[in-house]
Amino acid sequence: MDVHGRDLRYFVAVAEELHFTRAAGRLYVSQPALSKQIRALERQLGAPLFVREPQGVRLTPAGEALLPHARRVLAAWDEAAGAVERAKTEQAATLVVGMSTSPARGGLLPAIRSRFTQAHPAATVRLRQIGWEDPTAGLADGSVDVAFIWLPVPDQDRYAHVVVVEEPRLVALPETHPLAVRETVHFADLLDEPFLALPPAAGVLRDHWLALDARGGRPPRIGAEIAGTDETYEALVDGRGVCLVAAGNAPLISLGGVVTRPVDGLSPSRLALARRADDRRPLVRDYVRAAREVARAARSGGSAQVA
Repeated sequence: MDVHGRDLRYFVAVAEELHFTRAAGRLYVSQPALSKQIRALERQLGAPLFVREPQGVRLTPAGEALLPHARRVLAAWDEAAGAVERAKTEQAATLVVGMSTSPARGGLLPAIRSRFTQAHPAATVRLRQIGWEDPTAGLADGSVDVAFIWLPVPDQDRYAHVVVVEEPRLVALPETHPLAVRETVHFADLLDEPFLALPPAAGVLRDHWLALDARGGRPPRIGAEIAGTDETYEALVDGRGVCLVAAGNAPLISLGGVVTRPVDGLSPSRLALARRADDRRPLVRDYVRAAREVARAARSGGSAQVA
């Protein structure tokens, strides 16, 4: 025996109003249609639910027994319907992805998007470029949902991340620089060079790109501060300093007048996809999961473009 939710809703309305006309008005149906539906429910259950009286109705013992269960069923259905609506909203939401430099390495972005859209085909992914003065690429101020960031990042405990790319740090320098003729540069030979530095707000990330970990306590010389790729290229061409770059970013500044060279004695750079540690929304969770799967496939020798 299958009873429709509509029938239970009609029954509860009459049971609470104890009057067919008032219940019909509450349900926005006609009184004859409501009466017909209640009689059909009574026939289906094999017992009368109401005693009809001149001034209204009262519940029968069968009606009294049904009422609490009907209310629980309707409450559970309303909760389930709400959960479905929330899921539909989440599926069709917009995910904002922050970045300071493009993470387009070997099809990384398309591969992550492909996997992500399998779980969220109606979702929109929007990319947002953030200046280098914010090493979290928008995570700290909440302007993005996830972000491609370089590690380390200030207040790292606030974020959860998955490393998607590990690359050597190269040195970028003017093609007229004496060290440009070398195939590989020893970092010791760069200690006295003026360096281009990220803004002080970048904190530990500024320190990373100045290679403080390899200087043995010697402070760097700062030739200029840079907050974007164009500024970096112009400063290099002008001879205001040299800088370290991730291998994947070398093409962005290896333009006319600038070259990059491998550097001995440096740890690699790590590009990660990060989220706020307390953000466990399905849209965020699944984008991070897609990034983790793509990174794992790339490390095992698979193509990043395999969906």
